[in-house]
Amino acid sequence: MAANFWASTQFLNWQFSRAELQEIRDELENGDLALIQQYTLPDRRLLSIFFSQQLVKLGKRMSVRQQALATAQVYVRRFYVKVDLRSTNPYLILATALYLACKMEESPQHIRTVVEKARNMWPDFIPSDISRLGELEFYLISEMNSQLIVHHPYRTLQDLQSRLSLGQDDVSLAWSIINDHYLTDLPLLVAPHVVAVAAILLALTLKPTQTGNALTSLGSSPQVSNDSSQTGSATVNTPQRRIEDFVKWLAEGEVDVEAVANTSQEIISLYDIWDQYSEKTCKEQISRFVKARGLDT
Repeated sequence: MAANFWASTQFLNWQFSRAELQEIRDELENGDLALIQQYTLPDRRLLSIFFSQQLVKLGKRMSVRQQALATAQVYVRRFYVKVDLRSTNPYLILATALYLACKMEESPQHIRTVVEKARNMWPDFIPSDISRLGELEFYLISEMNSQLIVHHPYRTLQDLQSRLSLGQDDVSLAWSIINDHYLTDLPLLVAPHVVAVAAILLALTLKPTQTGNALTSLGSSPQVSNDSSQTGSATVNTPQRRIEDFVKWLAEGEVDVEAVANTSQEIISLYDIWDQYSEKTCKEQISRFVKARGLDT
């Protein structure tokens, strides 16, 4: 996967430094300052929470797999690097991104099904004419330069599970953290394997221990490894032991430790701002410019 990623359009065309990404966004917003000032929006991360929750709800109605949902979120983030949010109907973009992602992840949904489910969720924002979604599909493809293959961190997490002797609780929590990273700019900033390693780091360290002092495995019992010492005693794979093994592996490996630390901090910052999230506020501010600019037709 790593070799494929380094040669992929994702790495070559959709990975930016923070400064580059900010410059692109500043240029986009400076294109129509009056529009920006007229329709203020919540913090980008709060909007991302809203978009993610809406996509998950739509995906559940269509029994969409997690990877297709993740790909759809990446498409939305890439699209809005190129196009200002206020010039679009975000609900129609979400539906279109999911429709396209399902195709790319080999779990296609009929366009009528997508429009029907989306209209049931957002009746005031999704037109009944299925050709609108078809038109937007080509718009998304064009803005993403037909570069639609997305590499995700999930495979790296699965590959590292046995190597790092991770418990199932560790893997489940790391998987959830990977899901959450799509609510940040990280898919545009770092390689998928860095996200996976950061998710493991957070999964191992962001929970209380069974002794009550540091970290725990979500209440699960400590696991025992298959290897026993020559004296016959088993090596207990405690949470603390897994942390020590992970730190040793990280120190000896070729993963960019600074990138892992920055990625972890970005995810923690997302959790810090989550308390400010208001679905009602996001809905109202999106509805305001969509309705006022006639983008719901």
